[in-house]
Amino acid sequence: MNSQNKNIYSVSSLNRAAKSLLETGLGVIWLSGEISNLTIAVSGHWYFTLKDHSAQVRCAMFKGNNRRTGFTPKHGQQVLVRGKLSLYEARGDYQLIIDSMAPEGDGLLKQQFEALKCQLAAEGLFAQEYKKTLPTVINRIGVITSSTGAALHDILSVLKRRDPRLQVIIYPSQVQGIGSGESVAVQIQLANARQECDVLIVGRGGGSLEDLWCFNEAVVAYAIFNSQLPIISAVGHEIDVSISDFVADLRAATPSAAAELVSQSNSVVESQLQTLVTRLKRAIAAQLQLKHHQQNLLKEKLLHQDPKHKLQQQTQQLDELSLRLSHAINQIINQQTHKQQRLENQLTHFSPAQTIRIEQQKQTQLITRLQSAMQNKLKQSENTLQGQIAQLNAVSPLATLARGYAIVKDKNGKVTTDSSKLATGDIINVHLHQGEIAAQVL
Repeated sequence: MNSQNKNIYSVSSLNRAAKSLLETGLGVIWLSGEISNLTIAVSGHWYFTLKDHSAQVRCAMFKGNNRRTGFTPKHGQQVLVRGKLSLYEARGDYQLIIDSMAPEGDGLLKQQFEALKCQLAAEGLFAQEYKKTLPTVINRIGVITSSTGAALHDILSVLKRRDPRLQVIIYPSQVQGIGSGESVAVQIQLANARQECDVLIVGRGGGSLEDLWCFNEAVVAYAIFNSQLPIISAVGHEIDVSISDFVADLRAATPSAAAELVSQSNSVVESQLQTLVTRLKRAIAAQLQLKHHQQNLLKEKLLHQDPKHKLQQQTQQLDELSLRLSHAINQIINQQTHKQQRLENQLTHFSPAQTIRIEQQKQTQLITRLQSAMQNKLKQSENTLQGQIAQLNAVSPLATLARGYAIVKDKNGKVTTDSSKLATGDIINVHLHQGEIAAQVL
């Protein structure tokens, strides 16, 4: 072996080189596994092994990082960790140096939380320039939360205690479980469509990360960002942080704190009311003083101007105008009377009454002549009809039958006048003046 070979490492240098490769090669990784061989050192550091069904890796989580986990891991617990691969040079063991740990379910949610947070921050949803300020005067508050949750009770209690004059409009929403994010977003859009409140409080009471997850969904973040109404995010307890807190115009640590932000205490309201009352009294006093001064001026003017003289002049003018009006009215009446008389005379002259009487007489004469002609015509027609009846009776077979004659018909219904054409035993029909008889020839 060539001792001058530059590739010869010492154990320490080899471990340092391996450590450098491990730390720079993969970078930050996420790892899911089961905790075993957990040791909590006196220094506060945690040492344990993460394993799955066929492999394991040593892990270390130092005191400064494990304080932020919010829980103490247990043997056999399934967790999701984030860290960098490294190597413990003293023993040559490679290990994972962990900076974040969460139970596996919450860990996945936190990973999604961080990813969405980065995405929305890049889109500008957290930018301060888009934050709306709360109105100076707030009269009506909208609350988007569960209608049966403790958060609504806390908000109403605080508002009633601090500022009972405030009106509250509740937009009931699902705040936990599947579809809760869409429910919150729909209520935000509804409140903006109605425009019936000055500010919105969106939130709920405390819970696990999974319970609060709807306030970490993109649909809620975009609904808050696009809201025209100012929105206060009040999700969970003071330590809870959600995506809606970053997007909202203002964040409150709790729902009760949000209610305090939008309300004024009774003492402040009373102080403001007292100030307004004082200002009103001063304004009324100033107006009364001004009116009193104006009244004194008018009294002085009235003393220098006697109204009786003006009343006499106005009375005289009124009498003169009355006489002129009466004279004008009489003149108009006389003119109209003369005009009416003239029109009546013209109407009498051209009246159709005489013509109507003449025509009526002519009509009466024509009716009389018509009636006489009709009677003569009827008489002539009656005489003619009587003569024609007499002639008809003279030639009528009925008259002959009435004198005792008869009409004989054979069996075929033909009239017969010759007895030789009938045979003994023939049935004949004899038509008399009154009725018919059947007979047999003998």
